[in-house]
Amino acid sequence: MAESNFVDYVKIYCRSGKGGRGSMHLHHVKYNYNGGPDGGDGGKGGSVYLRGNHNYWTLLHLKYDRHVYAEHGGNGGRDKCHGTDGKDVYIDVPCGTVVYNAENGKYICDVTEDDQKVLLLKGGRGGLGNFQFRTSTNQAPRYAQPGEPMQEMTIILELKLLADVGLVGFPNAGKSTLVSSLSSARPKIANYPFTTLEPSLGIVAYRDHQSFVMADIPGIIEGASEGKGLGLRFLRHIERNSLLLFIVPGDTDDIKKEYEILLNELKKFNPEMMDKHRVLAVSKCDILDDELINMLKETVPDDLPVVFISAVSGQGLDELKDVLWAELNSESNKLKEIIAEDTIVHRDKDMKVLVSELEDEGEAGEIEYLDEGKIEDVDDLDDFEYTDIAT
Repeated sequence: MAESNFVDYVKIYCRSGKGGRGSMHLHHVKYNYNGGPDGGDGGKGGSVYLRGNHNYWTLLHLKYDRHVYAEHGGNGGRDKCHGTDGKDVYIDVPCGTVVYNAENGKYICDVTEDDQKVLLLKGGRGGLGNFQFRTSTNQAPRYAQPGEPMQEMTIILELKLLADVGLVGFPNAGKSTLVSSLSSARPKIANYPFTTLEPSLGIVAYRDHQSFVMADIPGIIEGASEGKGLGLRFLRHIERNSLLLFIVPGDTDDIKKEYEILLNELKKFNPEMMDKHRVLAVSKCDILDDELINMLKETVPDDLPVVFISAVSGQGLDELKDVLWAELNSESNKLKEIIAEDTIVHRDKDMKVLVSELEDEGEAGEIEYLDEGKIEDVDDLDDFEYTDIAT
């Protein structure tokens, strides 16, 4: 994974800018020694925003840029001079990025659309100068406001691939071979388990210049929902797929049992995935004769479409594309997608799972904060309202 350009998990420290302090100044010029207060206001500190960008497909550009700082606001000056406002900082992320608080694992936001902007940390307001405090009874105030402190937080960016069809299967089930046969993608293919160590996307061409996106997910084993094998690292990429394509080799002893094991792992990881449409493809059928295939048809599950294929010989691939296209465009599947967009629920991370993920990614360790402007009460961050900015 060290040589891979696919990065789907990054921890970043973010800090907004503090507001500039107001000026306490009394106007003194020749022939006007009692000119009164003229201290200007401090400038606003810069804010930190998340912004969706469809030109990115991975978090690689953030892997070596782990600290994001917004500018501080400038201090007010004499003659009612206003301090300069700090520049806002935008963190560009690929569509499908979910953000969590690295301290407590709480869900923050989900960036799914191009140019979608989410206010992550708000910059501090600038303090008022003594000119703002003049009154008829206090014509020469000798005090001004300090600027508001900055906000800081360590966040976890987690990418979940956006694809129409997600492949689910045990290692060496033929998932990468199928993707390479149906699309121009060239994932690594070999005769040992866990050949695929990162997800890959392929565009599958269909009739009348139409197409759909297929995601090759690394192999799942029994207990993956508890962290075994590649574990939780890639299960999250299946959550956004509209359709799940289960791949089970034809030389398996019990096709239905393997399918139920895979389905059970997805259920343990996220029960909401049980609502997705599913298709079962029995792969490696080039080593089976017609009589054996007819016998296997009687043992496969009867609650979903089943296609017998061979990615090497091309057997059943056209039929598989027809079935996938029909399921993707079925009215019931479209209705579920519309409902899911409005009612999608993101769960907070379990702290044990969060610590395990950070250790796997080499991100474990205490979170370091700057002494200046340190937030004393962490609950202030939890109560902050993250706002989607209309594009």
